[in-house]
Amino acid sequence: MTPGDNGASTPEDDDPFGYLYADGQARGAQPPSGGYGYPNSVNRVRTVGERQYGQQQPGYGQQPTVPQQQGTYGQPSAHYQAPETLPGGAPTGRQPMPPATDRRGPNTKGLLIGAIAVVAAVVIGISVAIINGNSDDDKSGNQAGSTPTQSQSHEPSPSGGSSADSGELPKADVTDSSVQLSGGVSAASDVKGAKSSDGKYVTGLNQVGASITWSVDGIPTDGKYSLYVGYSVPGKDGTASLTVNGTPSTNPVKLKNWSHADAGNYERGWTKTYNYIQLKKGHNTLSISCGQGDQCDALVDRLWLVKGWVGS
Repeated sequence: MTPGDNGASTPEDDDPFGYLYADGQARGAQPPSGGYGYPNSVNRVRTVGERQYGQQQPGYGQQPTVPQQQGTYGQPSAHYQAPETLPGGAPTGRQPMPPATDRRGPNTKGLLIGAIAVVAAVVIGISVAIINGNSDDDKSGNQAGSTPTQSQSHEPSPSGGSSADSGELPKADVTDSSVQLSGGVSAASDVKGAKSSDGKYVTGLNQVGASITWSVDGIPTDGKYSLYVGYSVPGKDGTASLTVNGTPSTNPVKLKNWSHADAGNYERGWTKTYNYIQLKKGHNTLSISCGQGDQCDALVDRLWLVKGWVGS
């Protein structure tokens, strides 16, 4: 030691880096020959990857065992085993995709066609109902507007109406017991062509106060009926008054010369006419008479009823 330098009193006072300072160098401190700048450290330089962990390291001064070199880059190593060769290792290649299943959606086209068919059926049903309703309204409106509250006289065609003869309601010859004659009216059979069952008719209706009254039984229901009258005129038109159940009708019985008979020719003048009337169920009384202003020069042979107002 040099004067003034007591040296290191304890091992921890021995500065391993004393060679870096002037006082250390004066004491003869030398850089360490080992690695990392520490005394007695050993600097063993190895190639990267050479150190093997878990193996016994060589002692001081011994040559380390050089491990077997790995194969050249790009070439497989003799000690390398691919993961796929080991049990439970990675798959050797791409797994095939599972086959696609034929999963079809609902038949939307069929559903659409069905829905359209349902809508079309509903529209058609509504249209038919509307059309039928309108037609019924038209019919009822025509009847209400063109028919009277009590009765109405109509003029048949010259050939007559066959629908009247097909009715099943009461009918009578004017000489039947259900018909009462008054005011000078009497039965006769001189003129040919009468269509009564016995060929008879009544005459003498051409004077004021003369009448033919028919008592009718068996009317099934209250409602509308048509009264038909068979007659003959001598080549000219006539009229007569009508009374239903004691109530005079505002429409006369029109005795038209539908057969176009010559003047005075009763035999050729046979035809028929009808009036619209309202009857009640059961018994009714109908009267044809010659009133003031009527032209009643006609022969009458039959009376009959038809259900409803014909032609309406």
